[in-house]
Amino acid sequence: MTEIVQPEKMVTLKYTLVSSLLDGTVKNHPQEEMTFVFGVERQIPSMEQALQGCRRGEKKNITIPAKEIYGEYDPNLVRELPKKGLVKQRLVEGQFYRQMKLGTLVSFKVKEVRPKTVLADFNEPLAGIVVSMDFEVLALRNATKAEIEEASERQMKKSIGCGS
Repeated sequence: MTEIVQPEKMVTLKYTLVSSLLDGTVKNHPQEEMTFVFGVERQIPSMEQALQGCRRGEKKNITIPAKEIYGEYDPNLVRELPKKGLVKQRLVEGQFYRQMKLGTLVSFKVKEVRPKTVLADFNEPLAGIVVSMDFEVLALRNATKAEIEEASERQMKKSIGCGS
């Protein structure tokens, strides 16, 4: 019986990514490999959906929408702020402004410096990026009980923000 990608299978992929930035720039990333326990270590939804049912040697190309990566770009998060109270030396167009105010980090990208105001973009720095992914399933096998437990622990740590 031919094995297919399904939960608790150890999957090894070879993949390349191409990022499409909001300004029209396209960035090619070097080829990489990754190994994970499918269905235990969560991946980007588009990738999980495309992988489900694949066989070893199968190749696919998928487009990963911005909302699954860094989020959609929201034009409502671009605001005009008064310069008063901001550190003038840090107000550089195209750069990120960061300042602690009342114990909270204020962070935004400076889109435009005006005489009395600043046009500030509070979107995540990579919001709006769309990624194209070419992948090939290199290896596929049943994960061992120990591998499933380790993968489950790694996933739990990721979900609470304890690294990768």
